[in-house]
Amino acid sequence: MKIIVGIATAGRREVLSETLEHLTRQDRKPDAILVCPSSPDDIDLDFVKSLTQEITLVTGSKGSCAQRNAILDRKGHADVIVFFDDDFLPRHDFLAEVEALFTSEPDVVVATGMVLADGIHGPGIPVKEGLEILARDRVTESRTELEPVFNAYGCNMAFRVSAIRADGTRFDENLPLYGWQEDVDFCRRLAHCGRIVRSGALRGVHLGNKRGRTPGLRFGYSQVANPLYLLRKGSVSLRWTLHLMGRNVAANTIGSLRSQGLVDRRGRLKGNLIAFADLLRGRIDPSRMLEL
Repeated sequence: MKIIVGIATAGRREVLSETLEHLTRQDRKPDAILVCPSSPDDIDLDFVKSLTQEITLVTGSKGSCAQRNAILDRKGHADVIVFFDDDFLPRHDFLAEVEALFTSEPDVVVATGMVLADGIHGPGIPVKEGLEILARDRVTESRTELEPVFNAYGCNMAFRVSAIRADGTRFDENLPLYGWQEDVDFCRRLAHCGRIVRSGALRGVHLGNKRGRTPGLRFGYSQVANPLYLLRKGSVSLRWTLHLMGRNVAANTIGSLRSQGLVDRRGRLKGNLIAFADLLRGRIDPSRMLEL
C-alpha cells in the first residue's frame, strides 16, 4: 500500500518544522510527504533539507482548499492520502495503523483518529507538551472498534484514493482562506462510496496553534455563510446547519459580554450579524468574507 501525507500550511513556519521532523519518526514511513505552503515564507527550506526524509513542495493558490487540491493533483498512484494539519502530532504508529485499517476494512473510504488533546479549545498546546502527551499514551489493548462518524476531523483525515478518483472529488475552493467546514463537505461527498469512521487506533495531539487563524470578523461571517452554502449544495441537512449556526452564534453572544480573551467573540458576533444581513439581502456568499 502506498501512503502519502499532505500538509497545507500558512503562517506557522516554526511549528511546521517541528511537525515535519516528528513525521520522520513514524514506525511506518510515509511513501511521500507533500507540503503546500501559502507563501515561500511559510517553510524553512534549509531545515527541510536536513531531514532524513525527502519533503516535496507543492505550489498552489492561497487557501486551505486550494492548497489541498494542489496536493491532490500530485497524489500520483497513492492508495491512501492522509491530510494532517501543520500543528497535528500523530503518534508513532499512526501510519502503520492507517495501513492496517485500510487493508482490513475495504469498505472504509474515510478515517479519522482519536485526538488525545486539542489546543483549539484553549490557548494552544506547546510542541513539547504535545510530545509529552504522546509519550504518556500507553494504550495497548485492542482498539479494533470503529465508530461511524458524520465526517473526519480536519486536523487528521485519511482517504482511500480510489474513492476520490472515482468521483473526482475536490475541496471546494468557494470556501476561502481557512475554508471552515471544508472537511465536512469533502467527507459527505464521499459518503456514498463507503464508510466514514473514527478509529481509536489512530491517535495524536492537535496543538491548536493560534497563528495563521482567520480573524474574528471574517471567521464570524464564515460561521453563518459556510453552513448555508453547504446546505444549498446538498452536502448537509437543515437540522445540521441550524444546530451549528445556533451553537456558534450563542457562544459568540455570551462570550461578547465578557472580557475578551484569546477568542475574538465580539468580532465573530459582528461577522455573524453581517452574514445574516447579507442573507436578508440575498447576497450571502462565503467569498464575501474576503471583503471584510
